[in-house]
Amino acid sequence: MTQKLQHNVTIKGTKDGLVLLLDDLCAYSQLIEELNSKLSDANSQLLNGPLFSVVVKTGNRYVTEEQRQQITAIIEQRDNLRIKRLESNVMTVEEAEHLRKEAQIVRASKIVRSGQVERVQGDLLLIGDVNPGGTVEATGNIFILGSLKGIAHSGCDGDRETIIAASDMRPSQLRIADVLSLAPDQYETTGHEMECAFISDDENRIEIDTIRKIHRIRPNLNRL
Repeated sequence: MTQKLQHNVTIKGTKDGLVLLLDDLCAYSQLIEELNSKLSDANSQLLNGPLFSVVVKTGNRYVTEEQRQQITAIIEQRDNLRIKRLESNVMTVEEAEHLRKEAQIVRASKIVRSGQVERVQGDLLLIGDVNPGGTVEATGNIFILGSLKGIAHSGCDGDRETIIAASDMRPSQLRIADVLSLAPDQYETTGHEMECAFISDDENRIEIDTIRKIHRIRPNLNRL
C-alpha cells in the first residue's frame, strides 16, 4: 500500500510500518512545511489506525541533531506514529573517523605485565605475551603472537562475532562482548598450534579451537 505525497515527502506503507522519504534537494524549511501539512491530513488512511513504527530516510541531506529532534517531534505529534530510526547517506566527520578506527589493526610489540591494560579501538595484533594479571581489550578481534596467560576481552563494544587468538592459549579469563569464559582449567588446549576463542552459536558460550578452523567458524574474518 503506497501513497505518494505532493513533491518533497513520500510516505510508503510496508509490513513493518511506514517509511518516510524526504527529498534531499529542496530547502529544509520547505521540507518541514510539507511534512507538517501531510501529517495533519486527517483523511489519510496511512496515518490513522493502529500504532505504526516510522523509518525516516533523508537521502543525501545532512541532518543536524536539532533537525532530527524537530522531524521526530512533528511525526510523533500523531498518536499512532513512533520513530524507529532516521537514516542518512551522509555521515559526520566524527562518524567517519569512528568507522575508520573500528576497521583499523593496531599493532604492538610488547609484554603486557601484571596490572597493565592495553586497550585499542579496532583489532589488536600483539607481538608479545600477556602475563598473568595483564589485560588486553579491543573493540574488534585480538591476535596474540605469544602467550596469553592474563585476561583478554574482544568486542568490548558488543561485537559477538569477534575472536581471540593466541599462539599459547592459557588465559586466566576470556571475554567476548558480554560473554565470559568458563573456568580456565576447563579448556582443553592443544599446546601445539595457535588457537582461537569464539562464541559458539549453538550454546552461547566461549569455545576454543585451532586457528586453522577459523575460516569455517568466522568466514567473514578477512581483515588480516
